[in-house]
Amino acid sequence: MSEEVKSTEAPAEAEAKTNTDAPAQGVPAGGPVPAPGSEQKAAPDLNISDLNAVKSIIDIATTRGAFKANELEAVGKTYNKLTMFLEHVSKQQQEQQAQGNNNG
Repeated sequence: MSEEVKSTEAPAEAEAKTNTDAPAQGVPAGGPVPAPGSEQKAAPDLNISDLNAVKSIIDIATTRGAFKANELEAVGKTYNKLTMFLEHVSKQQQEQQAQGNNNG
């Protein structure tokens, strides 16, 4: 019986060794290579009008009976916190506008 000696290299590896003039696959041709995780991600887009919409959604859902009785306390507390926050922001915006009108 004759035994054949088989190469343990994959065809792509063997080709890469024989063709040294070709650039390696998956490597950019030029320029700096960005570090992993260095891509800039867009900041989440949430604004005051979105929070007002959430407040309205909570109000509508409560009116329609979407929450169980034992959940209403947490929903009410969250709604009150949201309302206080939105009122605070509204007062700040009004004060800034008043200051801007006095300076202008």
